Amino acid sequence: MKVVLIKDLEGYGVFGDVINVKDGFARNYLIPRGIALPATESNLKHVRGIITHRARKLQREKEKAVQLAKKLEGLMVEVFRQVGEKGKLFGSVTAQDIAQALQEKGFDVDRKKVMLKNPIKDMGIYTVTLKLHPEVNVDIKVDVKAAG
Repeated sequence: MKVVLIKDLEGYGVFGDVINVKDGFARNYLIPRGIALPATESNLKHVRGIITHRARKLQREKEKAVQLAKKLEGLMVEVFRQVGEKGKLFGSVTAQDIAQALQEKGFDVDRKKVMLKNPIKDMGIYTVTLKLHPEVNVDIKVDVKAAG
């Protein structure tokens, strides 16, 4: 029996793939669990429409990310922290702090998009990568300074 997958199924295929499986597997497992639909013309047309809609949505998101990356390119944000002896920070600068500094400059960037391997624990200027979209990254500078 031919079915069209509406969810990814490891070992068989991904959303939108038309696969040929045994009748019992399709009727008793795939279709009742919402993993696949019979490969009728109307179901195929419906799945193709969903794929087209997702592709357009991804393209719009990528275009927005590219525009934001152009605005952020070469930007430097300042983060102020209390400093102890020898320039060591009390606490550290995290992705949340960087996202908040960007928001103060008027850029709405989620903290999950700030790619920071380890929290920043010393004063200085650091290069931080923002992953705005799976295909769009931009580097910004973060200047960590003493407060007060």
